[in-house]
Amino acid sequence: MNMTFTIAETPDDHTAEVGRKLFAGNTDFLKGVVAMSGLPPADRMEVCFAGRSNVGKSSLINALTGRKGLARASNTPGRTQEINFFTLAESHYLVDLPGYGYAEAPVAVVKKWQELLKSYLAGRQTLRRAFVLIDARHGIKAVDQEILDLLDKSAVTFQVVLTKADKVKAKDRENVLNQVQTALQKHPAAFPEIVVTSSEKGDGIATLRAIIATLV
Repeated sequence: MNMTFTIAETPDDHTAEVGRKLFAGNTDFLKGVVAMSGLPPADRMEVCFAGRSNVGKSSLINALTGRKGLARASNTPGRTQEINFFTLAESHYLVDLPGYGYAEAPVAVVKKWQELLKSYLAGRQTLRRAFVLIDARHGIKAVDQEILDLLDKSAVTFQVVLTKADKVKAKDRENVLNQVQTALQKHPAAFPEIVVTSSEKGDGIATLRAIIATLV
């Protein structure tokens, strides 16, 4: 498989406005789920966000929704062991998956969490896309491969979102992009556009909103 992975372009005015309008709607925390039986009804489109601990997932969700305290970052990596559901307008769920790649949690807890994640990814009919967050300073690490493999196996289309792009010098960014593009070649479920973001500066936020708003 030899796919070309490009940087997602800034949306045109119309598409950007569709994204802005969706995210200008009400966003609220719905519930944290620790078992499949606790999932809300699959009655609307949903997208999920995955990423290793401290990749900036909470910051990105807060930047997308314009609500600073909506997704809370845990100070202890791996502390959040729930799948957190947020309602977006009346039409979407945003789903925050726990950070992975941590050593703090007991083995039994990690195993239980992995089983829940597998069941969720394999069995959620309304899940349209997973956004996998990768730190722009580090690229795809060994710890990320597990979730990418799981998404391949579950046949869930995933799109890589590079976070903290403002923390990387232009010359280093090129190397990281090459590394990410090469690593994604091995993953059949990878969507061929990479979104480059900075929650702090607002870069790529309009692009990501537009992508989510125009998924069918």
